[in-house]
Amino acid sequence: MSELGLFLRTRRAAVKPADVGLPTGPRRRTPGLRRSELAALAGVSAEYVTRLEQGRDRHPSPPVLSALAEALRLTPSERVHLHRLTKAADPGFTCRGPRATPPVTVRPAVRALLDRLDPAPAAILNRLGDLVARTAAFELLARPLGLLDAAPPNLTRFVLTDPRARAAFPDWEHVADEQVAALKHGPFRADPAVAALADELTVVAGDAFTTRVGAIPGLPRASGILRLAHPSAGPLRLAFETLDLPADDDQRLLVYLPADPATEAAVDRLVTAPQPGLRLVPGGL
Repeated sequence: MSELGLFLRTRRAAVKPADVGLPTGPRRRTPGLRRSELAALAGVSAEYVTRLEQGRDRHPSPPVLSALAEALRLTPSERVHLHRLTKAADPGFTCRGPRATPPVTVRPAVRALLDRLDPAPAAILNRLGDLVARTAAFELLARPLGLLDAAPPNLTRFVLTDPRARAAFPDWEHVADEQVAALKHGPFRADPAVAALADELTVVAGDAFTTRVGAIPGLPRASGILRLAHPSAGPLRLAFETLDLPADDDQRLLVYLPADPATEAAVDRLVTAPQPGLRLVPGGL
């Protein structure tokens, strides 16, 4: 199955028939829409939907894409992702060009922005999940978990291979899903650096990684709530926001904010005397 087919199948399963005006009978065994129902809503044949989901057709026309997006009730970000998947089916072009090594430094302006975010826990990650810069508050939040022990620290590798991650994240299964989705968000194995990390995770993480690669589309959530079991601060509920930096930076900003008064009080105690600034991994500017 292609990434396009995987995305269409998972989105089809997520749409409730009642949401598109279809009856929900007791004999319905398929979660979400049937292929025939999606085909009817999009004005295409069920056989064509099957070909798309099975990866036998990877180049639907723009009108068909638009009809599928409407039928599946896709959000704007999901529509962008759908468009990218059709372009990724052609291996002759990549937006990142020939650069193989993800950046491990940040621009001075980005460093200054990160510095201004302290005392909020915030970090800059590259496309591999390497934490290339972080605020002092992020350091206080992450170091007791073991996240910063490796050099360079890598969020994806920590979640999927370090046993301490399962204790740190009560919703570990969901957190692991999101990390795989983030790694797949882009050319995935067509990117040599990402392919190398994927090969490593295939061996070290095993089924925890490979099963997710085959089942999870590369569309991570940009915001949400993260539950954290912190060794000293106790249980935390953190609202996270992920912001992509300009394409030339090839990095993203991750910020955590307290999601409730109890977490706000706990984080305030954790960073009683924060040291403004950021930390850079060895080799940074």
